[in-house]
Amino acid sequence: MPRRVARRALLGGLTAACFAPSAVHAAEAAGAVETSRGDCYAEAAARRRALAPAAEVFIGDAVGTGAQSALGLRLGSVTRVKLGAETRLRIDRFLVDAPEGPLSFKAYDGKASFDGRTVRFRWFWTGASSAKWKAGDQSFAVSELTGVEWRSPELFEGHLRLLRGEPAAAPADQDPATVVFGLGYGPVHESLPFAAAVLAAVRNRGPAAMVPASVPRRDPSDIAERIRHLGELHRAGLVTDEEFSVKKAELLSEL
Repeated sequence: MPRRVARRALLGGLTAACFAPSAVHAAEAAGAVETSRGDCYAEAAARRRALAPAAEVFIGDAVGTGAQSALGLRLGSVTRVKLGAETRLRIDRFLVDAPEGPLSFKAYDGKASFDGRTVRFRWFWTGASSAKWKAGDQSFAVSELTGVEWRSPELFEGHLRLLRGEPAAAPADQDPATVVFGLGYGPVHESLPFAAAVLAAVRNRGPAAMVPASVPRRDPSDIAERIRHLGELHRAGLVTDEEFSVKKAELLSEL
């Protein structure tokens, strides 16, 4: 039996439509298929239709994939959802209602948190790449963002990426604007509502400048652990003398 992916997914701007393959009736277009491989389908009103690139999907559709199949959807104008083999996702009204913050979840390489105004990524020394450690913990005001990309943790290279207008050039594990999922990290029921909440804030932000939330002082033992790991990267030749000095000073300034 196909797995149920989640109760929620992401929408980035709904538009009205008046067409469905089985009958002419009022419907809301949720988006379209970007990529498909193998057996990909949508079900509505007890009817199944095959999904191919450029096919529309609607509120009320249950989209799914068969064995050795994959489906990529673009929902609204800025959000992408990718489904692996034998996966099923219903596009219903719950997609529109993002959960309220604050929210957080643990990815493989860091902890993601969102307070309604700012998304923060705090890297784990056990999982984050040296590129992310060099960049340091990240904070992104909603006013900086244009969208969210979510790739299911059930897929290879699952991740949550924050979009800022320009195409992402770096792989997910090297991009400081991305947290990477893994076995037991970034589960669908936590990471997908998180992405929906961030996207809703991006869509609903007003013209006024966002006021960043104050950053609390960090635990000294946590700072010491991070400096220790930074030293390990330095000794391994993954961080230069200058990068080590600059990052160490940044960490000490947070005490």
